[in-house]
Amino acid sequence: MADLERSLHWAGLRPGDIVLVDGVKVRGAHWEFVAHVVNRATGEEWVEVVGGRPGDRSVRSFRPEQLYAPNTRPGRDLPLAQAPALPF
Repeated sequence: MADLERSLHWAGLRPGDIVLVDGVKVRGAHWEFVAHVVNRATGEEWVEVVGGRPGDRSVRSFRPEQLYAPNTRPGRDLPLAQAPALPF
């Protein structure tokens, strides 16, 4: 069994916070942060989000560098992994 560490807070996010996911072409997609997960045995990490098309509540996992704050522009601004959305 993998040694997984699951965190409900990551890069200034809490469960339910809206995020943008780069590289997923789904018209009208809406994504909410769920958790950040690290496999301590392999060093792999991913971020779990819920959402998708309007009305969809599927849980999906993405690489940390694919997630952006809702007020940013993927590809132009830094992802949350490099520029956390810390509360002021």
